[in-house]
Amino acid sequence: MFKLPDLPYAYNALEPYIDEATMRVHHLAHHQGYTNGLNAAIEGTPYAGKSIEEILGSISPEDTAIRNNGGGYWNHSLYWQIMSPRGGGEPGGALQEAIDKHFGSFADFRAAFKKAGLGRFGSGWAWLMKDGDRLYICSTPNQDNPLMSFVDCPGTPILGMDVWEHAYYLKHQNKRGNYIDDFFDVIHWAEVEKRFNKA
Repeated sequence: MFKLPDLPYAYNALEPYIDEATMRVHHLAHHQGYTNGLNAAIEGTPYAGKSIEEILGSISPEDTAIRNNGGGYWNHSLYWQIMSPRGGGEPGGALQEAIDKHFGSFADFRAAFKKAGLGRFGSGWAWLMKDGDRLYICSTPNQDNPLMSFVDCPGTPILGMDVWEHAYYLKHQNKRGNYIDDFFDVIHWAEVEKRFNKA
């Protein structure tokens, strides 16, 4: 049985960029709902007892309940980890060098990542991917993610941004671009770099 992971910080720790009310609803209602839905969907199936990565890597697009709830469970588990009250700024080290190499500059990367988030019609996610020595940006709908074999985003996600309205609507209302700007002020670049080095 999967359990809702604890946040690595308090619900109000990301203010003023992401408000406490949004964090509480997002974590305790939405993420808990995906966790419950995933457990119900895999009960009594060959997926029971497998890791979430194994499950997502072997499902088909027709496994709707596992696809939606398993994706929601994994996506949010990553999302909480790559934010921090001590976040923001720019990355350093090898990650910064790779961003400069593949996007031209951090400012160019930021603009491209924001464009991916704004360009996702409806609900979904924007991802920074590592594929071998390459960094690139992609976007997936709903709770799909790059671990799913049928998603056209090869490689390993090292940064994920939730652009569902529930991630920002209480504070930013319909201004997704403002939320994305604020998201950059809480990105935990040390965690992203750790995932970059491991990928």
